[in-house]
Amino acid sequence: MVVQELTTALEKNPDDAECYCQRAYAYILLQKYADAVADAKKSLELNPNNAVALLRKGLGEYHIKNYASALESFREGQRLDNVDDTFTIWIKRCEETLNASQTEVNAQQQPLPPKIKYDWYQTESQVIVTIMIKNAQKDDVSVQFSEKEMNASVRLPSGEDYNLKLVLLHSIVPEQSTFKVLSTKVEIKMKKPEAVRWEKLEGQGDSPKLKQFTPDTQHLYPSSSHYTRNWDKLVVEIKEEEKNEKLEGDAALNKLFQQIYSDGTDEVKRAMNKSFMESGGTVLSTNWSDVGKRKVEVNPPDDMEWKKF
Repeated sequence: MVVQELTTALEKNPDDAECYCQRAYAYILLQKYADAVADAKKSLELNPNNAVALLRKGLGEYHIKNYASALESFREGQRLDNVDDTFTIWIKRCEETLNASQTEVNAQQQPLPPKIKYDWYQTESQVIVTIMIKNAQKDDVSVQFSEKEMNASVRLPSGEDYNLKLVLLHSIVPEQSTFKVLSTKVEIKMKKPEAVRWEKLEGQGDSPKLKQFTPDTQHLYPSSSHYTRNWDKLVVEIKEEEKNEKLEGDAALNKLFQQIYSDGTDEVKRAMNKSFMESGGTVLSTNWSDVGKRKVEVNPPDDMEWKKF
């Protein structure tokens, strides 16, 4: 075996630079690259101007993925022997590998763009889109409306840009559509030309047949009684009564709450009492199946701060 023979020779003459260089080559053929690097280094200690030893050191380093050291070895070898094209080939290969590795590292270090969520709902007169972005500045938010499109652009606190383009299912009234920047979100209100229900937010081509707007079924709260009260309808009725009684401000609001409470089931009353007390008066819910199984947290309006006295 070549390695064994060279090892025997080195035991007799441990200062034989050429013998170390030859054994480094044998290790490369056996794919024992770390051993090849060690022998090449020993050969260079004995003969620093050995270009072949630098070549074999570089090959061993390259295969153990020490590309920077391999490149340095190949460049040093080329300075000693600028005729052999082998050095040029391996220099180029090392540079390409290092560049690719650096590109991959940069890509991994590049922060991922934040995942921004948005949602929508509708009333009789408006379609409201809510973009969940915190701490956006008013000057960094731009929203443009056209008859069937909405384009929103937000410069995030991180310096990145978020863009949302919606091709709307139905037409809106651009000049009566607005947006508002709050601390927790950007709220966009698009004016409906007619009181019709949108089946979905976006769409193309011919619009489906428009339906007259009716309150969502999700506003029909569960009850232990033999019937279910439509609270949206009740609100409309109460508002009509308010007009007749000419109530204004807090008086009208109190009248509405009193009417809902007096007409409500035991579950509705328990829900209203529990949500009002636990939230410090900031939440009033009629849905016992929701508030009955959790503590209702304080939830003041966006532009107000709740303080416990």
